[in-house]
Amino acid sequence: MPAPATVTEFLDCTRKSGLVPEDRLNAELDRLRLEEGTPQTIDGMTTALLKAGLLTRFQSKQLKLGRYKRFMVAGKYKLLELIGVGGMGAVYLCEHVFMKRVVAVKVLPLEKLSDPSNLERFYREARAVAALDHPNIVRAHDIDKADNLHFLVMEYVDGASVQEIVVRFGQVDPIRAAHYVAQSAVGLHHANELSMVHRDIKPGNLLLDRSGVVKILDMGLARFFNDKNDNLTAKYDDKCVLGTADYLAPEQALSNVVDIRADIYALGGTFYFMLTGQSPVPEGTIAQKLVFHQTSQPKPVTEFRSDVPAGILEVLDKMLAKNPNDRYQTPMEVAEALAPWTEDELPPPPDHEMPDLCPAVLALMGHADRIRASTMATRAVAAGYRNLGGGSSSRYSTTGNGTSVSNSQQVRIDEPAGEAQVPTGRKVKTTPIRTSPLRETKESVELIVNPDDAQLIADSSPRMEATPRAVGSANGRLAVVALGFALFATLVAIAVALSR
Repeated sequence: MPAPATVTEFLDCTRKSGLVPEDRLNAELDRLRLEEGTPQTIDGMTTALLKAGLLTRFQSKQLKLGRYKRFMVAGKYKLLELIGVGGMGAVYLCEHVFMKRVVAVKVLPLEKLSDPSNLERFYREARAVAALDHPNIVRAHDIDKADNLHFLVMEYVDGASVQEIVVRFGQVDPIRAAHYVAQSAVGLHHANELSMVHRDIKPGNLLLDRSGVVKILDMGLARFFNDKNDNLTAKYDDKCVLGTADYLAPEQALSNVVDIRADIYALGGTFYFMLTGQSPVPEGTIAQKLVFHQTSQPKPVTEFRSDVPAGILEVLDKMLAKNPNDRYQTPMEVAEALAPWTEDELPPPPDHEMPDLCPAVLALMGHADRIRASTMATRAVAAGYRNLGGGSSSRYSTTGNGTSVSNSQQVRIDEPAGEAQVPTGRKVKTTPIRTSPLRETKESVELIVNPDDAQLIADSSPRMEATPRAVGSANGRLAVVALGFALFATLVAIAVALSR
């Protein structure tokens, strides 16, 4: 059906969706009529139903576009909010309708099925997460397929990424950063004990929940280095450089067959980001960044701030050593080195750093105490619902019984959502972190937070979960190596000349 033009049409669309039980909807409409007056605009009715906890922001957006079908995935996961997008698809906050709990569902877009490596990596990620059971790693619950839609079900982390926190609020206190790095190291140690290397540790893949627990996210590039049956590296990984250029260990630009010390280097880069507010290599092309990791040192932390203990700086320097043999050899060594600054208990992160959840999601999560505060935020972002174009998800071609239906009536989740469609209800405008030049940014997934954009609808979580793409090809790797050797030869020549 076309987008509703009146409140009556919007309510008809809501009823057809089955999202709200008829008795609850009628009861709320009666209450509104008696106590506040029936809203005369679609925006007003949307705000009222959000406040009552009957709809979520994502659901409201879809209904306002006339999409009332396909809110269920595999008959048991109800779509609540769009919480992230990345190179390998979108992540939705869903309700398991039978178990009455919220989960994160990562959906592989249909267009990704044309490349067999995408599907194989998707299932490898599921196997990797399933093999891990640790409080500092996001857990997987299930992987399933509905028609041609492949999806991974994971625990939902009610929190924000380190990337977002630093981008929005600036440098992290050194002691607090030490706690978060130590927790991440403990999680990586668990993976290392199972012969697994993550290969894409970065601020966007570390989630901080409301209690202060850090969880490692996104095992899409993880590799079991003692699994002879895991042939993805031989089939696909050797044809490109995998990871995110800003945090890539020097040896990882030369070979994807790396060990846990590459993760320690990347965690060191993340530590640097927390302390300084920028990556170790904030500028340059991807090739230049890869060469920088092999030949140059990042700007000293002391040039950004003077309050970081000397001992923490020593730990950071060792984590970022160019030679893997000069780094800590296991993640647990990193945690032990940070012990002098992590012995005291750290308080939870401040509430303003955490996502603003709508009343419907808060009720599902049992946070009745936060529902009242959330309704105030709902009113503040109501204007963001106006003039929305496009959807945050994609289309299905048929219903379950093969009957063709109009694409405009369906919630579309089988095509990738754009980064700009993952909004936030917060009011602080931030600057995107990009790889320069702009044409290369699509090769290195970055966080983009722009809550002031009028086209954005406030979502239940400002977090972006992003699976990085390859940052180079086989020819590109050879070019990087050649450039590195040329730069090294130049530096040697200069040193010889100066010595004379």
